[in-house]
Amino acid sequence: MKVKEQLLTLSPYKPGKPIEEVKREFNLDRVVKLASNENPYGSSALVKEAIAAEIENMALYPDGYAAELRAAVAKHVGVEQDQLIFGNGSDEVIQIICRALLSADTNTVMPTPSFPQYKHNAVIEGAEIREVPLRGGDHDLDAMLRAIDENTTIVWVCSPNNPTGTYVKGDELISFMKQVPKHTLIVMDEAYFEYAADQADYPNTVEFLNEYENLIVLRTFSKAYGLASLRIGYGIANESLLQKIEPAREPFNTSRMAQKAAIVALEDQAFIEECKKKNEEGLQQYYAFCDKNGLNYYPSFTNFVLIDFGRQGDEVFQFLLQRGFIVRSGNALGFPTSVRITVGTKEQNEQIIELLQQFVNQAAAKA
Repeated sequence: MKVKEQLLTLSPYKPGKPIEEVKREFNLDRVVKLASNENPYGSSALVKEAIAAEIENMALYPDGYAAELRAAVAKHVGVEQDQLIFGNGSDEVIQIICRALLSADTNTVMPTPSFPQYKHNAVIEGAEIREVPLRGGDHDLDAMLRAIDENTTIVWVCSPNNPTGTYVKGDELISFMKQVPKHTLIVMDEAYFEYAADQADYPNTVEFLNEYENLIVLRTFSKAYGLASLRIGYGIANESLLQKIEPAREPFNTSRMAQKAAIVALEDQAFIEECKKKNEEGLQQYYAFCDKNGLNYYPSFTNFVLIDFGRQGDEVFQFLLQRGFIVRSGNALGFPTSVRITVGTKEQNEQIIELLQQFVNQAAAKA
């Protein structure tokens, strides 16, 4: 049986080791996962109540149009209901976009290192991939513009960017969008929007939708809202664009439980504000550790921080793993001497920073 040749060049997504596996491997009673940028405070208590009530409807298909959720998100974001598309996480919206716009005679422009699913889906569709290296942890928008030609159907902007945590400032984004040709879709991936939105120069991209019909904004309930396991995300765009790409969306692609949880999650903005406050305090813990030890890092506007230890990221990863903390090695992220750490609770941050200090001290002693 013959499959697409390009699939043979890809590897399936490999998540971090499960907590139970790490416990068995290293004979540990407690393991803390700070690798996938999940909300350490979980989700709103209101969400848990809504999920419990929705269990009674498990035998019923979900609303494929997600009408109730659509109305709630449209009101929250400030758009019309027909300007929304929902996905099984924003990952699926990325897949839908790629399926709808990419083919062997097209190309797509993206920053690197960035979220790997842009490239992964483009490879599956057989499109040419044009990767533009980051500049100082930021998008090199000028170089990305130079990479666009008449066959470029998608340009990706990840803001804040994963794994650096940096964002594209408003004036820079406006200048960029003005120069992107109308035949090229600008995808603004804002998975970490809630953590960055309070910055004075973080752009309100939804306001640009009327002027730029070739713009789509992606957001998710997986991060700040703490609904990662339910897989629910969405895109915001011009109605005419969404009508064209909607046929690439699978029917019933978001579950009843996910839709209900997302609706209720939007109602508890106090929970989001508290999570953001604690997250910022957690980032300051890591910054203080880095400054104390002369370690480079990117100031982050997300719920993770990328720290350069000047040694193989796998070495730091393994040191922490054996002591009950799962993080993400930079070797898999394009930063081989770094690790990406999800900001945990205050206590979790204190514990892992204590271990990181041990690692730094041991490395200095060997030097």
